[in-house]
Amino acid sequence: MGSDLIKLLNLDHVGIAVHDLDHALDEYREKYGITPLYRETVASQGVEEAMIPLGGSFIQLLQPLGPETPVGRFLAKQGEGVHHLAWAVANINAALEHLKAQGARLVDSEPRPGGGGTRIAFVHPRDLAGTLIELVESPDD
Repeated sequence: MGSDLIKLLNLDHVGIAVHDLDHALDEYREKYGITPLYRETVASQGVEEAMIPLGGSFIQLLQPLGPETPVGRFLAKQGEGVHHLAWAVANINAALEHLKAQGARLVDSEPRPGGGGTRIAFVHPRDLAGTLIELVESPDD
């Protein structure tokens, strides 16, 4: 299998963990004059998220729904800041198959629902320089 099967399309978003989503959104509005494209609760991920458009990508602000969620544990251990980088992919199933064949450490071996109608999967931070990577397939890809 060739690396062209993943077809990285773009930096989809940078996920930033925050304690208080309302406060973070106020800061982005005041300092940068930007507002979210949408805001939603993604219970299956244990977060409330807001997506802020930035060129062809997004800033995703993530507030945990509780301390025992992945983002809640991240905040307790690391504090606020960059949680993950997300790559837009043309075909998430093909991307996961390629990564499995390459021996990548996957958090998700199958796609799961993400915000905004996307399908997502995570690659373990130990697989790439300590960085949690999210693969994102948009509903209109």
